[in-house]
Amino acid sequence: MTRFAAARRVAVSAAWQGIGLLVATNLCLAGVLSQADLKRVETLRPMFAGLMGDLVQTSKRSDISAVDAECVKLTIQNLAEISQELSSYEYLITIEKELTEVGGNDPTRDVVKFAIDQSTSILASQRRKIAQLPDQCARSALALAKSQQALQVVDTTAGILSAIRSRL
Repeated sequence: MTRFAAARRVAVSAAWQGIGLLVATNLCLAGVLSQADLKRVETLRPMFAGLMGDLVQTSKRSDISAVDAECVKLTIQNLAEISQELSSYEYLITIEKELTEVGGNDPTRDVVKFAIDQSTSILASQRRKIAQLPDQCARSALALAKSQQALQVVDTTAGILSAIRSRL
């Protein structure tokens, strides 16, 4: 398998994992969130999928330098890492979907809070990693723009999770 095929496989896998987490969050918190909150969560799925698709397509372009391609692949790897780490908390977040009524003192609410707290921590840590580009990537307008797009997705996801957390 070529390096490009391996990078594409990682990107597609990460996109699906990320989308799965976002969908699970959307479904499981339906009893806790307002319709407006649900709509905000639903915007994450196409945003993440669009970013990953754009990054994969950009990394395949023949008109970009090898340095740009490597920097874009680094951003894909960082997003894949985020997705993989967040998937470990997916089950904890989705516990609530099994319940029809969650009371104010229900311990499940605390488990969901914990999972969101851990997810938010992962996002913050990975955000720092994405923001600290290698020198050759920081000098590239294309690589910098793609990492900024990734940071926007991370920030939006963290913001939505924080908003959800504040209402739990």
